[in-house]
Order: sequence, then C-alpha cells, then structure tokens
Amino acid sequence: MSITRRTVLRSAAAASTLALPVTRAFAQGKAEFTYKYANNLPATHPLNLRAKEMSDAIRAETKGRVDIQVFPNNQLGSDTDVLSQLRSGGVEFFTLSGLILSTLVPSTSISGIGFAFNNYDAVWKAMDGDLGAHIRGQISKAGLVVMDKIWDNGFRQITSSTKPISGPADLKGFKIRVPVSPLWTSMFKALDAAPASINFAEVYSALQTKIVDGQENPLAIISTAKLYEVQKYCSMSNHMWDGFWFLANRRAWEKLPADLQAIVAKHINAAGLKERTDVAELNAGLQKDLAAKGMVFNTPDTAAFRDHLRKAGFYSEWKGKYGDEAWALLEKSVGKLA
Repeated sequence: MSITRRTVLRSAAAASTLALPVTRAFAQGKAEFTYKYANNLPATHPLNLRAKEMSDAIRAETKGRVDIQVFPNNQLGSDTDVLSQLRSGGVEFFTLSGLILSTLVPSTSISGIGFAFNNYDAVWKAMDGDLGAHIRGQISKAGLVVMDKIWDNGFRQITSSTKPISGPADLKGFKIRVPVSPLWTSMFKALDAAPASINFAEVYSALQTKIVDGQENPLAIISTAKLYEVQKYCSMSNHMWDGFWFLANRRAWEKLPADLQAIVAKHINAAGLKERTDVAELNAGLQKDLAAKGMVFNTPDTAAFRDHLRKAGFYSEWKGKYGDEAWALLEKSVGKLA
C-alpha cells in the first residue's frame, strides 16, 4: 500500500467508512476482545488509513478474536478527554503527541524542543534509540502501555491569516493557536508571540472567527483538516518535530494472552513504520497542492529563531526541567543546544 496525495484525496470520498467505528466481526461470532482505538486526525490522514489496515490485519491473524475499532477525528472527545478515558479504561488504545502527553508524563515533550531536529535522520536516531527508550520507560511508570515505534506527525510549520512569518520579529504579539501543552506555550512566549492553548477539534473555528491569527501543524494536517481555507500564509519553519505514541490501557492490554499481545504489537509497530514513510512522502508533495489552493509559502531563517530561543533562556530552562540525563540523550542525537 502506497499512500500518496492521490490516495488521500481518493479516500476522502470514502471517509465515511471511518466516520463510524469498524465493527465487523468474523462469521463465527463476536470477537473475544473488542477494543476501541481513538485518535484526533481526519479519516483521510495516513495514520487512519494505516490504522484501518492494521485493524484488518490483527483481526485476520487472530482469527477474529481481536477486533480493534477505529474512531478518528476526535469522535470520542478531545485529546485531554480521551487521555482520561484511556487511563480509566473507557478507551483501550489512543495515539497522542508526546507534547500533549507531557501533561501526564513531562519527559515526553522533549522530542518537540524547538528547532532541535534538522531532519528525519536525526529524529529516528533519537526516537528509535536511547532517547525513545528513556521516554517509553517514563510512560510505563505512569501506568500506560506504549508500543515500541512512535508514529510520525511530521515537522510543524507556522501558518497565518495576516502575514508571512520570516523571522522572530514577525512573531512579536502574534496570536497563535498552540496545543494544550506547556512546551508550546513556553517556546512561543520566548519568541514574544501570544500563544493560546486550544484543543485541535476547535482549531478551524478559532481561526475562522479570528480568535487567533495563526496556528502551527504539519502540512498533512493543514491539508486534511482544510486549514488552508482559513489561513493565507505558510512559513516552512520546521520549528518542531511531532510524533504520536501508540498507547494502551494497561488493564485491557494485560487481559490479552501473550500470543495475542505479540500479534497486536507486531501489527501496530509495522503500521507505524509504514505511516512514517507515508507522512514524509505526503508532506514532500503537499506544498505544491496547498500553493494551488492559494497558500503563500516562504522559508524563514531557522538559525535566527534558535539564537533567539537560546538568548531568551528557553533551552536552559527546559534542560533544567527535563534533567541532565534526558537532555544528554537529546543532545547525543542533535548536537549542543544549551
């Protein structure tokens, strides 16, 4: 399965197949384990296309014993709502950005430190290596089960309805939506912007009604969530890399026999690796598509942003919060920051 821009557009016509949970059971009867998997992305996003493929593969290999129902697009609530449901057992699986999971597990947001990663090679070196292992250990201590492979949300770009963002000066006083996460608020305040924490489900309306003038997300989300309809400019800032940890409720996970756990984990991690390739390929071609829809692109000077953050004490502040061990693992992959 190769997910391209054409695949995403084609799948939009069939998005209703994911607009309701996947509830098909095999002919021999109801599944032994019926688990809900929630996420905040549109049904047409590569994450959900791979999740559907993953669910089908798990159902097939377990001979119908495990049925993972996919609930895309915040159907079961906002990120913060679903995280609570995951912990209580109301939802069994959830993909969540480490930057938002940090409200529960502080170290998970370290992968989103501003302007830390220059490219995907640096990202996967860290997240599939020692830094990722450290973060997964911290998530486990918080009582959640986490899969080995983090899924990709891509590098994040800044969009605006008022002006292109070319350097730090353009962010002074700029009203920008950020996820409900302290790291985002801290970074954009350090850049002298005016960040507002808003759940993703409310982003489009917040932009449409001018509660905020801009937001920041990977191109795949700007496209699939149709944010280009309410934003004019897109600055290719690559200011943060963001990924989704695939999380499970511990009690629900431990109810699965070991052989079923192995099958489920295998297919989740394999789907995550495929989704990484999908997102990278999709983002590579989306700039042209979004430009055709009227977005105006520019490429800012990222070194100026990093210098501004360093002078503002942003890196030193967060090194203190994460601790020397975690920070050393980050700098092992990306070089000196603070």
